[in-house]
Amino acid sequence: MEQYLKASEVIDWHHPDIVELAHQLASGCESSIEIAKHSFEWVRDQIRHSSDYQMNPVTCNASEVLKHQTGYCFAKSHLLAALLRANHIPTGFCYQRLSIDDQGAPFSLHGFNAIYLLETGWYRVDARGNKVGIDAQFTPPQERLAYSLQYTEEADFPAVLAEPLPIVVSELRSHSTWDEMLRHLPDISLVFAENYGLVADNERSQLT
Repeated sequence: MEQYLKASEVIDWHHPDIVELAHQLASGCESSIEIAKHSFEWVRDQIRHSSDYQMNPVTCNASEVLKHQTGYCFAKSHLLAALLRANHIPTGFCYQRLSIDDQGAPFSLHGFNAIYLLETGWYRVDARGNKVGIDAQFTPPQERLAYSLQYTEEADFPAVLAEPLPIVVSELRSHSTWDEMLRHLPDISLVFAENYGLVADNERSQLT
């Protein structure tokens, strides 16, 4: 479980601004579930999704997301992980493959988090930000994610990764504006999902 608590260049939870906010969010809470709920709702509601609000710059590191108050789903998951890890709550990264326009191809990855709660085990939450048609909530043990699958080419990958996917980090760092990033959203074909640690060999047949 220690790997889900580590700080890294992207999940830079030792940054003083993240530590300060993490302590504020934990203030008055009596359990890790309360801290997780407050942190999730803060990131979901206070950090604006870059394409929803057409905001720049494209952020990646958790401290960048906090500084600029905006991020794509991936970046928002980086900040949520940092806030929770700063409060000693194990947090990982999960991904779905979804249709970009809800009409089939093209597809892209969608990033969110899994939080380890003593009461329930791994619990997945999606802090991308709610809007019409999206109502992600923190209601353990029931999942209330932002998206559900509609097409056979889509996937809900079962892995809980300790660090964000390198392909996601690379794309976030390669583009400076929200619209440029929107044109280059990262994608992983289902046949290559195992290579990225998103599924085990015995799970791949369920996706293809």
